[in-house]
Amino acid sequence: MTQSRKHVDHLAVSIADQTLTLVNDQGQIIASYPVSTALHGAGEQDGSGCTPRGEHYIRAMVGQGLPANTVFRARRPTGEIYSPELALAHPDRDWILSRIVWLCGLEPGKNRGPGVDTFRRFIYIHGTPDTEPMGVPRSHGCIRMRNPDVIEVFDRVRAGLRVVIL
Repeated sequence: MTQSRKHVDHLAVSIADQTLTLVNDQGQIIASYPVSTALHGAGEQDGSGCTPRGEHYIRAMVGQGLPANTVFRARRPTGEIYSPELALAHPDRDWILSRIVWLCGLEPGKNRGPGVDTFRRFIYIHGTPDTEPMGVPRSHGCIRMRNPDVIEVFDRVRAGLRVVIL
């Protein structure tokens, strides 16, 4: 991970490498982070639990200024801060923590529109508990990150920024 504050041109997510990379307008890597994409692999179909591929953009960003480990449900903070005790009390939750970067597909028929719409599938880049492994596909379709990493990425990107998932 690089701490340089260079301008981010786009994000590149590699399903094969389980990484999210910030890229500048010269095509140079600014920073790279381990992620966890879908347990069921790549795919665009509604209900597949897969991570959608192709060209996307950041449609919305949720969580600005909230504490690390803030718990979200339906993109709203619950008032809870994630802890091992909270995890024990709710063992079946799919934890969405710290920040949400909500993606929208740009390719009609592939990741946008009926049956394949990334935005309507609620595909996010978001934080996850420290107990969840990175570099291993484990999500339900989203792109999970360590909480400090997702906060850093959130602070460096903006709505409208291009995101390529390969």
